[in-house]
Amino acid sequence: MSSSSLPRVRYAPSPTGFPHVGNIHTALFNWLFARHTGGAFILRIEDTDQDRIVPGSLEAIYASLRWLGMQWDEGPEVGGPLGPYFQSERLPIYRAHAEELLQKGLAYRCFCSQERLAEVRAAQEARREPPRYDQLCRGIDPAVGAQRARDGEPYVIRLAVPNSGETAFHDVLRGEIAFQNALIDDQVLVKSDGWPTYHLANVVDDHLMGITHVLRGDEWISSTPKHVLLYRFFGWELPSFGHFPILLTATRAKLSKRRGAPDILDLRANGYIPDAVVNFLSLLGWSPEGKEEVLSRAELIGQFTLERVGATPSIYSPEKLDWLNGQYIRQMPPRELAEHLIPFFQEAGLIPFGAAPPVDRERIARIVPLIQERIKTLKEAPELSDFFFKEQIIYDPALLIAKGWSLEQTLAALRTSRDTLAAARASGAFDESHLEHTFRELAANLGVKTGQLFGSLRVAVTGRAVAPPLFQTMAVLGPDLVLRRLDAAIDLLGAGVQAS
Repeated sequence: MSSSSLPRVRYAPSPTGFPHVGNIHTALFNWLFARHTGGAFILRIEDTDQDRIVPGSLEAIYASLRWLGMQWDEGPEVGGPLGPYFQSERLPIYRAHAEELLQKGLAYRCFCSQERLAEVRAAQEARREPPRYDQLCRGIDPAVGAQRARDGEPYVIRLAVPNSGETAFHDVLRGEIAFQNALIDDQVLVKSDGWPTYHLANVVDDHLMGITHVLRGDEWISSTPKHVLLYRFFGWELPSFGHFPILLTATRAKLSKRRGAPDILDLRANGYIPDAVVNFLSLLGWSPEGKEEVLSRAELIGQFTLERVGATPSIYSPEKLDWLNGQYIRQMPPRELAEHLIPFFQEAGLIPFGAAPPVDRERIARIVPLIQERIKTLKEAPELSDFFFKEQIIYDPALLIAKGWSLEQTLAALRTSRDTLAAARASGAFDESHLEHTFRELAANLGVKTGQLFGSLRVAVTGRAVAPPLFQTMAVLGPDLVLRRLDAAIDLLGAGVQAS
């Protein structure tokens, strides 16, 4: 395949909100297709609806794509030969193309007021007809329309859709699709303020930017015949069209922000691994070659073809994302995982912001093997292990008393355990294996169950009935802190004995 025939695809978001998984799902399929074919992935910002722009959303678009490793080849901040890549900077281009359509009689000026248009729609609804413009202004002589425009009368420019026949196109995912022209609205191409609508701007830009494949969500299928007509009216070659199926919730409603679609940057903040998110979204509507679901980025790129994209909607499952994220966490080398966890320990207030001190990095690296099998997101790590970073821990003293033990039995067992640990510290044998052997032997000598002894020790050392493996935890905490916590537990129970 020569470079001139390589595919060119685009992701063209509007900065009217922060990207969520539905938006990025479409962007990802375009990106995977471009990377698989050696083509180009273009980012274009469709900011013609200036009133709806949300502050910070543009930066969120950039950050979301970069966090997921979906770098664009042309577009804002990277440049390219076919810019500018903001539609707000391309207004003269759209105006010139709209004028061309007017001159050819393929578009016309419409002077109808909003009040009249509302009356037309109401009458159509009353007759149970699909809403569409009634073409009143289509009969205005173009010269008369031009003069009325020069006189300052407000107008929009509409597409002159043929009133008979049909407009058809081939969808690479769905085959041939045809629409009766009589049912296609004379779409507004340029608004009364001179700004283009999506329909004109996206067609002009896709052609001028050499987009070979227009791959987008299936909500755009009904708009595609209007776009096809524009391509034909301008005398341009059609790109390949493909419409991806929508994502659904568990109740089979369309996924949206109102129905649980998380923003991509929220996934980052909640501790998801970017490669896991990419892997998860790739499997929504696309089938890999085998049954394996955990696929590297290289494997996804190598296998991705449009032929393996289905036409039926997929269910967005947060539980599946959690599972897949957990798989990536468990596969990650512990030192690498520790680096990923640092921001979350900082956010939890357990270590200072900025460059993490070496002692904290080392502590997190030692904690990772204790929790790596138990966490599904990075954000869960601090909650499971915050006691490693605190001098004092607070808990209900009743948790120290194992089932079947009295307060006095527990106190005696902890005092003996304290002496045993002090001896271990003195001997320098405070490693996991030595501690486990020593305390199993102690339980046997005391004639108690290991579960009872270990349970009381776990609460004394961590403040929790459920925590990472006990003796590995002790080794990481170190003998001095473990002994101080045992002393605190003994004091707590001693106060209880005195009170009784």
